Amino acid sequence: MRFLLQKKFFVFLIVLPIWGNAQFFIQPSYPQDFFQWPVGAVKAIVANFGELRPNHYHMGLDCRTEQVVNKPVYAAADGYIAKVKIEPFGFGRAIYINHPGGYTTLYAHLNDFYDPLEKYITQKQYELKCWAVFLDIPPNIFTVKKGQQIAWSGTTGGSQGPHLHFEIRETGTDKVLNPLLFNMPITDKIAPDIIRLAAYDRSKSTYEQSPVLFSLKKTGNTYSVASGNITVYAEKTSFAISAFDRYTGSTNHNGIYQAVMSVDNVPVSGFQLNQISYDETRYLNAHIDYKTKINGGPYLQHLSRLPGNPAQHYKTDASNGVVSLEPGQSKIIKIEVWDANNNKSELIFTITRSNAIKNPQATTAGILFKPNEINIFENEAVKFYMPENALYDSFYFKYSKINPSVGKPIYQLHNHSVPLQTAFTLKIKDGILFLPTDKMIMKRFWGDKEEYKKAVAATEEAEQGWYKAGFKQLGNFQLIADNEPPEITPIGFKDGMNAAKLNRIIFRVKDNTEEIASFTALLDGNWLRFTNDKAKLFIYNFDEYCPPGKHELKITAEDLAGNKTEKTYLFTR
Repeated sequence: MRFLLQKKFFVFLIVLPIWGNAQFFIQPSYPQDFFQWPVGAVKAIVANFGELRPNHYHMGLDCRTEQVVNKPVYAAADGYIAKVKIEPFGFGRAIYINHPGGYTTLYAHLNDFYDPLEKYITQKQYELKCWAVFLDIPPNIFTVKKGQQIAWSGTTGGSQGPHLHFEIRETGTDKVLNPLLFNMPITDKIAPDIIRLAAYDRSKSTYEQSPVLFSLKKTGNTYSVASGNITVYAEKTSFAISAFDRYTGSTNHNGIYQAVMSVDNVPVSGFQLNQISYDETRYLNAHIDYKTKINGGPYLQHLSRLPGNPAQHYKTDASNGVVSLEPGQSKIIKIEVWDANNNKSELIFTITRSNAIKNPQATTAGILFKPNEINIFENEAVKFYMPENALYDSFYFKYSKINPSVGKPIYQLHNHSVPLQTAFTLKIKDGILFLPTDKMIMKRFWGDKEEYKKAVAATEEAEQGWYKAGFKQLGNFQLIADNEPPEITPIGFKDGMNAAKLNRIIFRVKDNTEEIASFTALLDGNWLRFTNDKAKLFIYNFDEYCPPGKHELKITAEDLAGNKTEKTYLFTR
């Protein structure tokens, strides 16, 4: 029977009062009794919507499963299963359900799906000869009722421990909505904590300075600067805060929902986390002081919009949240912070610009790169092109070349402290033209972090010897010829064995780049499904696709450079 989505919900807008009768943010009002709690465990969360994570906002609720796997996962409302995703990282095993009213819910890091869905997905994987899939499912195949079990919780994909990741999205736009605005049963009577204040000289790039940090003191839910009021020397100043929220009965530090800054009691800038699209989630790197965080400091959330940050959850006046002061002038700053349950804390202080001149010359060594412009760098060995939406703030780009005693040159393209929104195309020239062009890779590294990409040889005659790859971070780069094939190691399994007592076959695959491009298993010439959760091990659990008898298992692994290793095992089951 085809499931028809006919019932409609209308979204009304209510205005949250800020500064008496002033109106700054408008908060959407969503259905308050439409969705139920999605997992059969204590109604509590590990992480909330909008928390700050490396390169992204957290896009849902992480629901507690009492530190164990295989808790029942339920459909949060009537609907139909519209998509299923299986991947080694990210969501791991995930289900998408479409609901009436234009909503979609997502359930991630699952173990097994419920039996009919599990069998359907297995069949599709064998048809496609691929374990990692993202499948659209016709609406009339898996209709579900509110409270119906659809899966068991797990810790698959990028999960660091057992929990259920739960999202609510707009079906039409795929924007992720804040689930706490749907009256989820989470008790929160605690106002957010404001930990520290940071000030920036906005006559310079935020990447060309270190902020001045101020400790705070607290009286009730009102904070002040511990050292008294603030004196600055710059004409233009912006602020950032470290803040977190807590829920009743929990010690977890969760994300805040809203912050608004006023100057002399007039609201000028802030942010409110009602919804975030996956296209915008990387703008977190513009929302925070990325340079401070990447170098081991705290999360600092800007209360001003950086010039290359168009994210929709900000609202500012013409100042973009930057406070302008004449010498000797003072202004009163109020920063108010809310959680999604409307608990509020505030920080109030006075800022004064000194009459003294104490404004060091900004760094100007290097090439000035600007946001909202195309930025290009070229020399005889390196070329790269940054699209106009790559940068959030300006900086002076610095380049150097290092010639190690062994290996190819290392090209230092600035450093890892300047974030990028979109990838840039990097080209490196190799002076040894007789090397196989299909075996080249590019390595990016900084400290102990490494990243590898397939290097594609340029086809234009004028660019003979050049190789290109795309990266989303700056740092040190090196062109490498990779001729080492992956290593395939069976665990508890060997050629010629009787596997009658085994429940599964496990292989570990390693490569010198730690990047495996593909893994294929053929049993008696037919594709066999090995799972690859978290990309550490490849596992086959015995099922009807391996009946009793003698078998030949052929394993093939390939790395980024196209190096292959093949191994064949004979066994009996």
